[in-house]
Amino acid sequence: MELSSTRLENAHVVLEPFEARHRDGLVAAAHSDLRIFQHMPYPIAERGFGAWFDYLRSEQAKGHWIPFAVIATNGEIVGQSCYINVRSNECCVEIGGTWYRREAQGTMINPAAKLLLLGHAFASAAERVELKTDALNTQSQAAMLKLGCAFEGVMRRQMRRPDGTWRDNAWFSVIREEWPTLRTKIEQRLNGVS
Repeated sequence: MELSSTRLENAHVVLEPFEARHRDGLVAAAHSDLRIFQHMPYPIAERGFGAWFDYLRSEQAKGHWIPFAVIATNGEIVGQSCYINVRSNECCVEIGGTWYRREAQGTMINPAAKLLLLGHAFASAAERVELKTDALNTQSQAAMLKLGCAFEGVMRRQMRRPDGTWRDNAWFSVIREEWPTLRTKIEQRLNGVS
């Protein structure tokens, strides 16, 4: 699996690999309501998004993360999503680090972005794409289920939260054989077909 960092686009959203020029737009989107980070394992609310952006850029430079700025059709940066835990030998990648400003939540932004990320991963020879969220984040879990991802279970005490408490992670996945049907389902959703 050779997963590249490239610009992805459809009729609903543009995903651009992080560059320095995205910093101000991401900071503005993030700081519009820091409560959206309550389930993130990094203390964004306490340290500010700028520190998180710097961390992601360093992980990007090392090839550990492929972070994307999520841009609405009006040109406004509304959040981020990333490829993380790229395991080329196993043809597996995780989509994570996803957040959207409140106004973008519940819109076509997330399914459109996931359509692009999943499509690019499977076109790059992925056999499995993973997604995880804090087991307390019912909103994110509902979004993954609505998207059509398979729920795989909860891994207990898998990560520490910024406050030192333990985070259980709810895991979801999509495998290659499921992708054509899931792609059609997401495309129909984006086109208003039930």
